[in-house]
Amino acid sequence: MSIHLVGGGLATVQPTQVYGSFMAEAVRRARDDGRFKPKIGVIQLHEDDAEEGAELYGRFGQMLTGLSPCEPVPFLVNEGDAMSAGQLTGLDGLLVSGGLTPAYLKALFPLKDEIQSLVRTGVPYLGFSAGAAVASERAIIGGWKIGDLTITHEDNGEELDELTLAEGLGLVDFGVDVHAVQWGNLSRAMMAVASGGVERAVALDESTVCIVDGTTRRVHGVGQAWWVERVQDGVFVRAQREELPD
Repeated sequence: MSIHLVGGGLATVQPTQVYGSFMAEAVRRARDDGRFKPKIGVIQLHEDDAEEGAELYGRFGQMLTGLSPCEPVPFLVNEGDAMSAGQLTGLDGLLVSGGLTPAYLKALFPLKDEIQSLVRTGVPYLGFSAGAAVASERAIIGGWKIGDLTITHEDNGEELDELTLAEGLGLVDFGVDVHAVQWGNLSRAMMAVASGGVERAVALDESTVCIVDGTTRRVHGVGQAWWVERVQDGVFVRAQREELPD
């Protein structure tokens, strides 16, 4: 089943462009099991106020039900907490929202094996912003500098100073950064590759999805996916919106 990586920017595009394929896969999975409405798990972190988490979750719940009849299932997690294994049973799709990337990795890491198992059995995964970044084998989780070298704006550091990579969920074999053009994070993806943190990476524009299905990578939405690969003299970057086979 496919992995859907979204670069953020929920409000800036018609949802069908970015989320339609994810929903179609979830609908097919539910109907294969004889159910009309798919259950879509939505993981949303919040700081201290559960009402804030419910409000943030609500934007995805409304969007998903607007695309197709479905049953969103909220998982509202306090920032800093870790989820317990066994919570994600009976889902036809899993959407991981955005926020502080290191906090999402901490929350989701205990579910790594469970999420991988869901994907192997046909449950589509959609990561939005932080949810996309943590999907990698080696996740780019934050930082705005390497030593004295600035690599993105300080505000984009995810509460980290140094470029930081960590073991992620292992759903894709390349690093993922988000808000590429809008926040200037393409340069961080480039430095993650140039410094040897990852062999290759993609930086995704907002309102743009990269759909990974086996060896095929399709890109849809209003922006581009910026693929970064290491070459002898540094890195090579190419912008892509269409299918990109390995």
